[in-house]
Amino acid sequence: MDFAVDLRAEPYSLDDSRIQWVTDTLESMTVREKAGQLFCLNIVDEDAGPLLRRLEELDIVPGSCMTRAMPAEKVRENFERLQNAFTVPLLLAGNIERGADGVADEGTCMGTQMQIAASGDPAMAYKAGYYSALEGAALGMNWNFGPILDIDTNWHNPITNTRVFSSDPETVLAMAREYVRGMREAGMLVCLKHWPGDGLDERDQHMVSSTNSLSAEGWMERYGTIYRTLIADGAETVMSAHIKLPAWSRLLRPGIADKDIMPGSLAAELNWDLLRGKLGFNGLVVSDATTMNGFMQAAGRSRAVPSCVAAGCDVFLFVCNLEEDFGFMMEGIRNGIITPERLDDAVLRILGMKAALSLPEKKGEGRLVPAKEKLRTIGSPEIITAARECAERAVTLVKDTQKLLPLIPEKNRRILFHVLGDIGGYHDATKNHGDYFKRKLEDEGFSVTPFDGKQADMQYLAASLASLRERFDLILYFANIKTSGSDTVARISWQGPGALNSPRYIHDIPTLFVSVDNPYHLFDVPAVKTFINGYTPSPYVMDAVIEKILGRSDFTGVSPVDPSCGLWDALL
Repeated sequence: MDFAVDLRAEPYSLDDSRIQWVTDTLESMTVREKAGQLFCLNIVDEDAGPLLRRLEELDIVPGSCMTRAMPAEKVRENFERLQNAFTVPLLLAGNIERGADGVADEGTCMGTQMQIAASGDPAMAYKAGYYSALEGAALGMNWNFGPILDIDTNWHNPITNTRVFSSDPETVLAMAREYVRGMREAGMLVCLKHWPGDGLDERDQHMVSSTNSLSAEGWMERYGTIYRTLIADGAETVMSAHIKLPAWSRLLRPGIADKDIMPGSLAAELNWDLLRGKLGFNGLVVSDATTMNGFMQAAGRSRAVPSCVAAGCDVFLFVCNLEEDFGFMMEGIRNGIITPERLDDAVLRILGMKAALSLPEKKGEGRLVPAKEKLRTIGSPEIITAARECAERAVTLVKDTQKLLPLIPEKNRRILFHVLGDIGGYHDATKNHGDYFKRKLEDEGFSVTPFDGKQADMQYLAASLASLRERFDLILYFANIKTSGSDTVARISWQGPGALNSPRYIHDIPTLFVSVDNPYHLFDVPAVKTFINGYTPSPYVMDAVIEKILGRSDFTGVSPVDPSCGLWDALL
């Protein structure tokens, strides 16, 4: 295996003095210190103190950490404490693929990648990348785990969905290039994911190793072209996920047994031969979270931990048990699963990326984490304006074959309001957006009656059509349904016997369906005549929907996927 990393070439582009820091730092490290650099730990508590005490107790110095969303001041404080605790500065990461709300409660939600693509303008992708990175950097973050380059080929997939730009590879590439350009101009490392490419099957790698079933040639035309282009543009890191690519594993390892085909996070042929060899990637590879079932089910953990690094992942993302997983890594170094050459190569890449970000110089000058005043960047008027613009341009009228819109309070005043889902999920814990939408309607003069499922039998099933017409001028469905991180589908589940909350009166009472997340709900309500996709459950999207259904703003969004799911009757 050729472990030759070129620190002078992209994406490092280091000069002599920075290369000297990298090599001097590597030479000064013990094996245990090198092993520590491989780990990216998860910051889940608002107080980093217990994590720091545990690291000191175990004599472990990590190379990087990732934060979950919490109050901005807490994120900044945690980052500052971590940077001050160690001699070698840290890479500090987060998921801000849709905005800095992924790392800070006050962060701006610029919009899911699919919302951005629905604007039809790559300039919106640039703004989303730039402003998200600007807010993240104000916290001390320097590494974003995004953008997502997956292609939403299979609408059944519960995890790609609105997290990706499109089902069209050319759209994915066009949007991703501008998103990455914006991120990098704001000083943020980007991480292309999920290598070798998700969206083909309908399984979620959080639950099980999934599979990209394309032929080698078909993969290269679609995913390969996207990765090759962004690598050539200078993207710094790639996330190797728990996704198998059998066609390339068999091509690169002739005779490989089916049982030995591993997901990307454990497949040397995918990381070394395909990513680095054929696509020419010189940068840093991080595994996807190794606490996910897609990793856990692929191999026994004691061997999988070091094998992940041996297979080409320079950074090992998260731990099940810090002491145990670090012990597995050290044992893998001792028994040769990770050779001395491979260990040094991984650490060189990690240190090289830190040097490329000028982290050693910033540490010396006390600038690794910006001053508290920089937090004012978050939610600035300029950024909020950009988020509103993206929502305004993205909201999509999929169909209005009954010519219902615009709504008129005098004509459509009495609304029966159905809320579907709206309980939050793994990648977006926010909920109760229906309450916000209801208040906005009421502010516009509508009388909104929430559907009461507990009284459904009495109020609706036994009610005459005439009585319903007397009470309601419009039936409005507000859907905010997402995968929760354990659900394997993102479909509508109707309520109770007879599905009493389903669209039953579409021919008798005007019915409007608004989805603020999943773009594929027409599969379950194809007969609904007026359907809107918003792609992101954010106030900016809901405000834009209100403006558009009242006729004060035109619908300009264009769906980046097929909202009909291939059904011939869904757009009638």
